[in-house]
Amino acid sequence: MALGYARGAGAYQQVRTHGGVEAADAHGLITLLLDGAIERVRFAAGCIAAGNVVGKGEAISKAIEIVGTLQASLNHDVKTSLVDRLDSLYDYMSRRLLEANVKNDAGMLEEVAELLRPLRASWVAIPADARQMAGAAP
Repeated sequence: MALGYARGAGAYQQVRTHGGVEAADAHGLITLLLDGAIERVRFAAGCIAAGNVVGKGEAISKAIEIVGTLQASLNHDVKTSLVDRLDSLYDYMSRRLLEANVKNDAGMLEEVAELLRPLRASWVAIPADARQMAGAAP
């Protein structure tokens, strides 16, 4: 089981490195980050199920890094409650990921994935003309 997860993660990394980042606009980059966070959280949960402590730790560390990048990409010059709520949400996700790693808790990982999925769905639903007008920071 662990080998399947490792193979999937390697393929995912190759697609992200060679297939998406160079061609992505700002909106696309955020989408890739959200996809990457969701994938790393899913992978970490699989590692917990398989007893792969090293893989779990690496995947959670990468997920925390990605969530931190999403948080850092917020435009705090725009004073809106949305920016404040997203900042708090990203902070919460990072703390839950850290706690999931320490406690080896797949349920906490699923909680973070359940927060990321609708965020991603909302992000990709933004019409192209609105993306250009507003900029592409989540």
